[in-house]
Amino acid sequence: MKKRAMVDQDVVIRNMAEDDLDRVAELEKVIFPDPWPRSAFDDTTEHDGWGGFVAEADGDIIGYACYFIICQESHLTNIAVVESWRRKLVANQLLNAILEIVTESECEFLLLEVRPSNLPAVAFYERHGFTTLYRRPNYYRRPPEDALVLVKYLTEKETRATNGLV
Repeated sequence: MKKRAMVDQDVVIRNMAEDDLDRVAELEKVIFPDPWPRSAFDDTTEHDGWGGFVAEADGDIIGYACYFIICQESHLTNIAVVESWRRKLVANQLLNAILEIVTESECEFLLLEVRPSNLPAVAFYERHGFTTLYRRPNYYRRPPEDALVLVKYLTEKETRATNGLV
């Protein structure tokens, strides 16, 4: 996959590197009530099909997003931005970087899970064309909660099929 580096308003979006993983894991613990361990992020830099981006400002990582691709399917596994940088389009930039990669990889759709109680995240994804596929019971452990599985179709064929046009 191609390397990416995008710059917008003092924020650089670049490929996640192994040297970034300690900071990413640190942010994960601060941002999420049920954080992934650092070892879970190793896949983003070590295995084919996995990838990630970090958002950097003034030399500090302020956000990150991870994905994996298998066949023509893609999954957004994490996206997070530190509180002081929220509502400044950093998450948009991270999501756009992933959408570019998965579209270039000819994926048919991008899936993700989100807590139904995380209304700002649900609204963010809906603004970007994601729709709810189904609810996954008891997905999150701390605190216990279902997950909404959302999808964004990336090909016209998939979009037309969803709308009953094929």
